[in-house]
Amino acid sequence: MISSYSDLIQASRSQQEAQRLLFVFCRAELPDEASADEQAAFERGEGGALTPVICVDKTPDEAPDFGGLVEQSRSTGQNWDVVFVAAMSGRGGMAPSTDEAQQPLTMMVESIRLGHIGNYLPLDAEGNAVSLG
Repeated sequence: MISSYSDLIQASRSQQEAQRLLFVFCRAELPDEASADEQAAFERGEGGALTPVICVDKTPDEAPDFGGLVEQSRSTGQNWDVVFVAAMSGRGGMAPSTDEAQQPLTMMVESIRLGHIGNYLPLDAEGNAVSLG
């Protein structure tokens, strides 16, 4: 059971094949046409839409701790509320390259935009797994 970023890193390092991690940082936003009930729920920290604002891929060695990853994300000037993570397995002892990760990362962004988040690990700003929905 993965309940934090450190659990994720440990799990990725224990895989038979080298891994590349895909990250999509999202901001919670309230749609313009939101009702009064939806606005009230959003103010309580519920509901809204998740909008991808940053996406990046890294090997576990390139992002060994969540604090460093957060610091890099903050340097972009984009605020975010949740980050979704997925992993890609390599082959022959080699992690997938950034070029190989580009299409899956693009597909991940589109999937999140459509609200299909079940295949990804959502983490809060402290690196703890969260339950959405």
